Amino acid sequence: MRERPLRSLCALTAVLLCVCACTADGAGRGRDGRLHVFAAASLTDVFTDLAEEFEERRPGTEVVFNFAGSSDLAVQIDSGAPADVFASADTLTMERVVEEGGLDTAWAEEHGGRGAVFATNTLRIAVPPDNPAGVTEPADLADDDVAVALCAREVPCGAASVAALEAAGVDLTPVTYEEDVRAVLTKVELGEVDAGLVYATDVAAAGTRVLGLDFPEAEEAVNDYPIAVLSGAEDPVLAAAWVDLVLSDDGVEVLTAAGFGAP
Repeated sequence: MRERPLRSLCALTAVLLCVCACTADGAGRGRDGRLHVFAAASLTDVFTDLAEEFEERRPGTEVVFNFAGSSDLAVQIDSGAPADVFASADTLTMERVVEEGGLDTAWAEEHGGRGAVFATNTLRIAVPPDNPAGVTEPADLADDDVAVALCAREVPCGAASVAALEAAGVDLTPVTYEEDVRAVLTKVELGEVDAGLVYATDVAAAGTRVLGLDFPEAEEAVNDYPIAVLSGAEDPVLAAAWVDLVLSDDGVEVLTAAGFGAP
């Protein structure tokens, strides 16, 4: 008569052990198994690739991305948008989130109270493959006949563009300011502008659709990319696992292949 209660107790113990094990590795939880990652638009291709590996390692988990200009993402996070991880295209924008108390306390204590820098990126002049305006250097961008697209000044690629152009001694008025770097790239790809300042990784992602031109002054505006677990993370362990993947050798390999530099 005592055998049945004993079996029930064993079964309950097994269930509890399973729950504890799942909690330990953070697999498949979050918001109904979803991990919400807010990331700079220039990370679109790399993070999408890493998500496949992350989801394979954690069946039942889905990585949901919000790719946009870093400053826009920071505003959303500070306004309470459901986000677990933030990856910015510059440290200044991440610091704004830090100042608003946006980082997970435990994670932040382990990382000096700020985001962990995982990559760098440098600007290039992107032109259509046939380069109809004959652009070869930053000074050409100031010609009246050259239509140029730049990122809005408040986003990291825009701030970097301002710094690089100042270093080159070039003063220009673009025909359009775009909300993120991928929007600038699209303008060049479609031939709607003669040139745009984008990241080296965007030129690489575009392949033969654009031609990328190096210029020395870009080294005056190299962007550091930080990543962090947010205070609003539904499952900080799962969020930290994503950050760990980005910082891992596997993450570095994918980032390097896409044209990002080492931090």
